[in-house]
Amino acid sequence: MATIPGIGPIGGVSFALRAPDPKAFRSARHFAAWVGITPRENSTGGKQRLGKISREGDEGLRRLLVLGATAVIQQAEKGRQGRKGRAAPWLSELLARKPKKVAAVALANKMARIIWAMMVSGETYRQPQEA
Repeated sequence: MATIPGIGPIGGVSFALRAPDPKAFRSARHFAAWVGITPRENSTGGKQRLGKISREGDEGLRRLLVLGATAVIQQAEKGRQGRKGRAAPWLSELLARKPKKVAAVALANKMARIIWAMMVSGETYRQPQEA
């Protein structure tokens, strides 16, 4: 897990020690909700309404994810992230239309889902291929 951008060795060990069996969660969204990094859902009548992040869950793991995501965003702004010196296209587009802190929480959510997928499959992190 330490190979995921923004996680590092401290975050990897923390998730390995604190997180329960990943197969106990139905999906990566449920794992991210356990950490407390998903939006609160106030849906009714077939209309989905997402609010602020729930903040329920492990505060320490959530803090590590958001701090790591903030570091990735800082590197992306300096042009040092990713292959060929630029950030992932979706992150660049997100930063263009959302504030940095909102983008950091969105990236932290994505990182939590990646961690769950890695723990379930047992694979190592692979950089996404550019189209």
